[in-house]
Amino acid sequence: MARVYTAHWKDYELIDAGNNQKLERWGDIITIRPERNAYFKPVLNRNEWLSKAHFQFNETSKTKGDWEQLKVDTPTNWRIECKPIVFNLKLTQFKHTGIFPEQKTNWDFIENHLKSGDKFLNLFGYTGGASIAARSAGADVFHCDSVKQVNAWAKENMESSNLSDIKWVHDDALKFAQRELKRGNKYAGIIMDPPAFGIGAKKERWKIENKFHELLEVTFGLLESEGFLIANTYSPRLNAQKIKEIAHEVVQNKKVEISTLAIKSTTGKILEYGDLTRIY
Repeated sequence: MARVYTAHWKDYELIDAGNNQKLERWGDIITIRPERNAYFKPVLNRNEWLSKAHFQFNETSKTKGDWEQLKVDTPTNWRIECKPIVFNLKLTQFKHTGIFPEQKTNWDFIENHLKSGDKFLNLFGYTGGASIAARSAGADVFHCDSVKQVNAWAKENMESSNLSDIKWVHDDALKFAQRELKRGNKYAGIIMDPPAFGIGAKKERWKIENKFHELLEVTFGLLESEGFLIANTYSPRLNAQKIKEIAHEVVQNKKVEISTLAIKSTTGKILEYGDLTRIY
């Protein structure tokens, strides 16, 4: 399947990857994090990685861990810029820093396909990269996430980016989209970044392979006739062929592109980040 590559920018670089880890630079801070898709050998040796890195994430479970500081007097909160977006980064127990850098190609797409006054919906909005990209284009933005702290983080990023007036929706993404459909609301652009699996607020199990058909059906119903929809998915149980079959059932009169999202490291390693579906 074809790859869509996200390029490095001034404040982000995938330096190297391999041995189920990745070496990344965020502004002036370099981290080592787990990465299951880095199943190959890295180019740089272990000592070279450790000499560069400020922090290393050590897993204590399948989903959590602790950051080990490798260089003294290194801040654990800092900012980077991906114009026009400013991100406030920090080290979380879930190995993330507050940004998925592979998404830059989607932020660029959003900026290029929206105009002032368009309505835009970001489902599973996380820290707001797509929301801020859309707002910078002049769109009327609705950002939906079920975690209050994440919405607060996204709002901080918006304010640091010298923007305002994003609508913050603290809700289950699918349920909010279903209500929007019943209300007859339409959007010029939608992006969704659903987790592969998880446990809901009422202990219900979420598996994207069981929910994707419904998600696509609802979000496609929310699109304006000339609107676009972006979906990022990360489950081997929902492969490109399955996505294509579901899209064929749901999508009418629009182009469907399914590709693999990827970044090439400075050392030349290719790291894949799941399936990218664009409908427009």
